[in-house]
Amino acid sequence: MTRFLQIHMLTSYPPSNLNRDDLGRPKTAVMGGVTRLRVSSQSLKRAWRKSEIFENAVKKDHIGTRTKEMGMDVYKSLMASGVEEEQAREWAGAIAGEFGKPKRVTKKEPFGDLFIEQLAHFTPEERAAIDRLVENMIETKQGPTDEDLALLQKEHTAADVALFGRMLAAAPAFNTEAAAQVAHAITVHKVAVEDDFFTAVDDLNIGEEDMGAGHMGETEFGAGLFYLYMCIDCESLVGNLMGNQELAGTALTSLVEAAAKVAPTGKQNSFASRAYASYILAEAGSQQPRSLSVAFLKAARGEDLLSGAIDKLEETRKQIDSAYGSCADKTEKMNVVSGVGTLDNILGFVKECVS
Repeated sequence: MTRFLQIHMLTSYPPSNLNRDDLGRPKTAVMGGVTRLRVSSQSLKRAWRKSEIFENAVKKDHIGTRTKEMGMDVYKSLMASGVEEEQAREWAGAIAGEFGKPKRVTKKEPFGDLFIEQLAHFTPEERAAIDRLVENMIETKQGPTDEDLALLQKEHTAADVALFGRMLAAAPAFNTEAAAQVAHAITVHKVAVEDDFFTAVDDLNIGEEDMGAGHMGETEFGAGLFYLYMCIDCESLVGNLMGNQELAGTALTSLVEAAAKVAPTGKQNSFASRAYASYILAEAGSQQPRSLSVAFLKAARGEDLLSGAIDKLEETRKQIDSAYGSCADKTEKMNVVSGVGTLDNILGFVKECVS
């Protein structure tokens, strides 16, 4: 089994606003003294985890549920089955409290005690245990015992938790260390966030009295060629999945396929900025991983940015390997510009890393 799998991707997005800041602007970062567009790793991981590619490959039985609202979900189930309100609330709160600190009850949130303060990632095994407990409480009309509330499980088969980890502040012994590290995607070149002033016409306004627009607004966007890097500890992934190499292979290939095809959904209806990766370099080996973002410390320029970025990435990789020694035992490449390689070849290479 390979220890580390490293993935480098170049993907070009036309005008878009995939990942916004608190002001609604595309997220940015200053690198090499110039402003770049940025898509956060959190945004990317959620888009991949919730994609049809990942969900169809991994299946429901191996995908967790990330929520603060499990207690409310349990409460509704108990109430629908005829459990008295006071008991339903007490029992549901006890279950939720096993996964996090309950929120305070306020006038605005009278059911705050059924929510936990931080998002918790429930594994399928834990969700099944909660469902069984709820069924038992409904049948026996009795609340949960301390033994019943031992719901947290260290061993699980949640592929998304195995890849991206989970942190339970109230029960750190049940944390899962992420097997996948995902960098923020950044443009390889300098960018300027632009403003789009738009108007909307009222279809029933025939212009007899008011010739103005029915609505006016402004949105911001940017376009660019993004470099994405991620590193997966394959041994940790298999370990997180209790040694299930087949499931680890499915999780890993669906993750890489989603990364190549799926972007965050921000403003997609306005910009239709869907894109596939134009270049993928996969590296496998036991050597210490390293990003190749230094290739773009000096912002790329020129009319053929994609070809130039590919050349710069490969040149930088050769130079680093020359100085430090090879960072991988084997590699696989897909280059849409030159017609070299396919995504299927990449996915086959990726799957071998956990076999």
